[in-house]
Amino acid sequence: MADWFLILATTISFLLLLVVAVYFLVHYQHPDDRNEAWFPKLTVLLGLVLAGATVLLMPLDVANNEGYAGCDGYDTRLCGGLDMILFWNIFYWCIPAFVFLLIPFMTFFYEADDGMLMAGTSIGAKPNNRFLEAIKYETFVVIIFGALFAAGYLILGESSIPIKQYKTTFSSSQEFETSGNGDSFDTSFLANMTSAEFKNQIGNSENSGNSGNISNETVNVNVSIPTFFAAFMAFIGWFFFAFFGGIGLAALPLDMILAFVNRPKHMDPAEFADLQMDIRNRTMELVDIGELIKIERDERANINDGKRGVFYGFTSEGGKQRGALLDFKKAVYLIETDVDDFLASSANYQNHNPLWPWISLFGGILSIILSLTWIAQIVIYIIPSKPLHPFLNQFFQWFESWFPLFGVLAVAIFTLYLLLCAVKGCFKFGIRFMAMQIHPMKVNKTYMSSFMFNVGLVLLCALPVVQFTVTAFPEYARYTNVVQVMGTQVQYLKFVNWFWENKVFIYAMLAVTAITALFLFCKPRDNGKVPQKKEGVFSRFRRN
Repeated sequence: MADWFLILATTISFLLLLVVAVYFLVHYQHPDDRNEAWFPKLTVLLGLVLAGATVLLMPLDVANNEGYAGCDGYDTRLCGGLDMILFWNIFYWCIPAFVFLLIPFMTFFYEADDGMLMAGTSIGAKPNNRFLEAIKYETFVVIIFGALFAAGYLILGESSIPIKQYKTTFSSSQEFETSGNGDSFDTSFLANMTSAEFKNQIGNSENSGNSGNISNETVNVNVSIPTFFAAFMAFIGWFFFAFFGGIGLAALPLDMILAFVNRPKHMDPAEFADLQMDIRNRTMELVDIGELIKIERDERANINDGKRGVFYGFTSEGGKQRGALLDFKKAVYLIETDVDDFLASSANYQNHNPLWPWISLFGGILSIILSLTWIAQIVIYIIPSKPLHPFLNQFFQWFESWFPLFGVLAVAIFTLYLLLCAVKGCFKFGIRFMAMQIHPMKVNKTYMSSFMFNVGLVLLCALPVVQFTVTAFPEYARYTNVVQVMGTQVQYLKFVNWFWENKVFIYAMLAVTAITALFLFCKPRDNGKVPQKKEGVFSRFRRN
């Protein structure tokens, strides 16, 4: 029978996630989307709830204790009674459905208006046109990732799990102490076998050199489709999580500290005039650059009769155009940030809340502690073949013995922090190197396309975070169902097991964190200047 406390806690957690997601959406959405894009908004809300629930599902799995052997019937007092296997399977299906179906489709649907506007066909366009446009692009996404998944499942859908087999013989008569009374007997009356008793039964083979009683075997298990979904999403997500999460572990604390250091301060007239002139000059240059970019794109479209081809973006010319546009967007974003800071130090200085910089300082200090703690857990527990110390495992178990809710909250904080680091790392990399589209989250200035991009990134990193947490806290999560999946079947899946057994992604994350910390130490602030004259597309956009 299910524990009513766990059911109540799960219901309350779901409602809290929904409330936080609604607040987050309303607080950050752009005014242009206030009464528009209802289906993308619903996708964002459900995606945020799904990402948060995925992170919180492991603490629930720990509280449920369904992996404990006594839950089979003879010792159920520690078991929650929830079917966590069903819960995890639902999430294994939902995450790829959101990442590869709902979010791309809603993004294409949302941005179809912009495409028709640029083409001059948006006036009088029917919703069916947008729907068909989104279906057309979504079909390519489904075909590509559907083929990858099907081929992967047919070829790699088997897990080779190493086991150690012990062989021993029992004497014809054995005496066991039981706790039963009367003439009835049940296996539950038997006391648990201790380590000393186990070694005695196998003849202490490891110490005596009688290795014939011990053999290393491999059990091949065909994984289920949901389990392969989990492995597929975790493997793809690890490339993003190791890179962006590594950047975020170093960048998130530093940026929060800098938000306090560079907090709005009252300016004297000379400083005000200098900054105002600098922003005005940069704005004028960016306006000219934006107009010239549009003119050149229109000219190229006229030359090609509006047809660029499907693979235009992969050509050298298309790459230059994409790089120029990303460079321009970076400069626009940074000047918008500088304008907000300028207004906060001048016209809006009286309306500025002085508590926010101090909250940012507190968050920065907390982020430093969390980042250093995660790095210590990796170095002490994950990387060594034999862990040097349980560290956080012991800390969480101590919390559990004191008050179980604190252990759950502590794990939730550590896992949610990893997701925040991944989002921060993605945005930080886009701003610094212009290698990808940037999707900043700004209060009252965030479009649905940016929302969906960041929600997709969070969902893509959700299962790697769960797997990473299982790897970091196996002692804390020893009785969970997710350990049996992530820590066993997924861990030893064909081909991908090499990456996890050799800790490739863990080393990559540590290396990225170290490089990012060194880079940001030397150059802590983003360059807000208009791109200088250089060879390439922007060379034609500068005024002589």
